[in-house]
Amino acid sequence: MTAGAQAQVAARVPGAAALGLLPPPSARLLPATVLTDPDWTAERLAGLGVRYAVDDRAVDDRAVGDRRVLATVWWYSASSVLLTPALAGLATGLPLSARLADTSLAVLAGGTPVAAVSSASGGDLAGQLRETLSTVVGAVAAAGEVRPRPLWAIAADSLANRLLAIGRALGEVPRVTALAGPLAVAVGAPLPVPRYVDVAGVRFTRRVSCCLLYRLPPEPLCTSCPRRPPAERRVLLEDTAERMR
Repeated sequence: MTAGAQAQVAARVPGAAALGLLPPPSARLLPATVLTDPDWTAERLAGLGVRYAVDDRAVDDRAVGDRRVLATVWWYSASSVLLTPALAGLATGLPLSARLADTSLAVLAGGTPVAAVSSASGGDLAGQLRETLSTVVGAVAAAGEVRPRPLWAIAADSLANRLLAIGRALGEVPRVTALAGPLAVAVGAPLPVPRYVDVAGVRFTRRVSCCLLYRLPPEPLCTSCPRRPPAERRVLLEDTAERMR
């Protein structure tokens, strides 16, 4: 089976390109196994630090030089890209492999992953995700000098966010988000079980992690950030729900 299998999945998901199921023409494909290389990841973190350091807006130099912050911000984005094909396959009933050896990353000129392509049919999805996440989290933790457990929490939120986005695209939010909990349980610890919250009739991920993006000013706290007081987060989510209707 080739990337044509993912094309079948993408054909069933409205807005597939925006979700990262179709690589942009300007991107180059790399084997996803590069994610297991701490040196390659360290180069991506250095590039991220340079990008923020040269920004003419106010930036906390300590944060830009903090490998833990850079690794967390980078993994929050990369994990979403990496998980998308397998989760879209699960949601559409056309299973795709989550193995690194079966996956390619579409990266921009600066090395930022923007899409992923699975080239094989799915099998034991939970087992494949367990192996993939264990390997990549270890590499990111080594490159960023960060504990693995917070990175597993970010992976749980990425899983939840991706299924929510796919569910919205398919118009089947309840069905698709219901897949998150059983899948995470099957993957097992240390992956937390994803959570959702319904606010004003709209479903959001109830995050268990912080991406630390706020440590790189002028980025604010995310609307759903667990660091926000619950009442404040609720008001912001209600405002977001209103604008989404």
